[in-house]
Amino acid sequence: METVIRTIDEGEFGAYVHATEMAFGGSLSPGETDNERTIAELDRCFAAFDGSEIVGTAGGLSLRIMVPGGAELPLAGVTSVGVLPSHRRRGINTALMRRLLDQARERGEPLAGLFASEGGIYGRFGFGLATFIGRMDIETDRAGFVRGYRPSGRVRMRSVDDAIPAIQQIYERARRNRPGAIALDERWIRYMLHEHGPEKDLPSFFAIHEGDAGPDAYAIYKIKHEWPGSVPHLELTVRDLHATTPQSYADIWRFLFDVDLVHRVTAWARPPDEPLLHLLTEPKRLRLTLKDGLWLRLVDVPAALASRGYAGAGRVVLDVEDRFCEWNRGRIALEVGAEGATCEPSREPADLACSANDLGAVYLGGVTFRALHRANQVFEERPGALERADQLFASDPAPWCPFVF
Repeated sequence: METVIRTIDEGEFGAYVHATEMAFGGSLSPGETDNERTIAELDRCFAAFDGSEIVGTAGGLSLRIMVPGGAELPLAGVTSVGVLPSHRRRGINTALMRRLLDQARERGEPLAGLFASEGGIYGRFGFGLATFIGRMDIETDRAGFVRGYRPSGRVRMRSVDDAIPAIQQIYERARRNRPGAIALDERWIRYMLHEHGPEKDLPSFFAIHEGDAGPDAYAIYKIKHEWPGSVPHLELTVRDLHATTPQSYADIWRFLFDVDLVHRVTAWARPPDEPLLHLLTEPKRLRLTLKDGLWLRLVDVPAALASRGYAGAGRVVLDVEDRFCEWNRGRIALEVGAEGATCEPSREPADLACSANDLGAVYLGGVTFRALHRANQVFEERPGALERADQLFASDPAPWCPFVF
């Protein structure tokens, strides 16, 4: 029987979620399924049907992402991608990704992004590794700060309902300075707080730091209790932390490291340029490790390149190979001047030859053309082109997408 791919209706959502979880070898409770429904967009939930059975899923989310230069662009967030073990290797995933990216193009979304369970899958569809996220694990007795730090303000513990308005305000202010950050409203924050992992039964705590001008940092954390021999050996796990100033960033971390009875503090999805590396007297004790974060793909290469900011003026001609979205294939000229950037088709000789994957990787400024050139991915067709391109695409701070969707 031929597999049919289409969007689902309301009555099929439970089966859709069940199929996604089955593809990953898991399951969700009714309450967890209800939480998924709060963020699902049915007209972006594609399913592969074998008769009446859903055998594959892929969803799109209407998101917005910060890009270098301070602009905020529409992003098609790709999520819930899975195929049942009984139906793999039949082209179902490729067909689902085809529908998702075609829809993103129709909607005028210049970018698509995802977090990959297996990165090797998505290179085939033009996604490049654009951001990294860090995990850290430190004993509190090794978490001293360098000389010169002075605490300020105060920290207040809040309930979830009391904390959310401050969290929204702080997150929105903080993300404006960070390429890769996703816009989150109250619906998304509550979705993020609904955990169905192994620590789902542990309560969440909400700490809000207040400076002279009001709330300026927050931390959401859980505490795992261990009392070997009646001795406290607690582990504090930071689920989310943002701050609007360097001072409040240091203060909220100092608060966490000083929580009574806590032996270890762990955190994941931290920025690759974590400031704690420069705050701690013993930075190696942080045990910061990096892994792949957001994978990005330019759905509309000229529109995406013309919409971000650049570090100066210049011109570079790119010969782009795109095997999955052929409308992007060809030679384009990126021109950056005082009035902004333009990107148009060109017949000029190319400065650089690259793929859609490469453009996805360098777009947010976290990866350089030269790094990809050293990896034999980008090719310099004219001497000096790599340096010129990297000067244009340079961005600080490093891109970071802490919200995993």
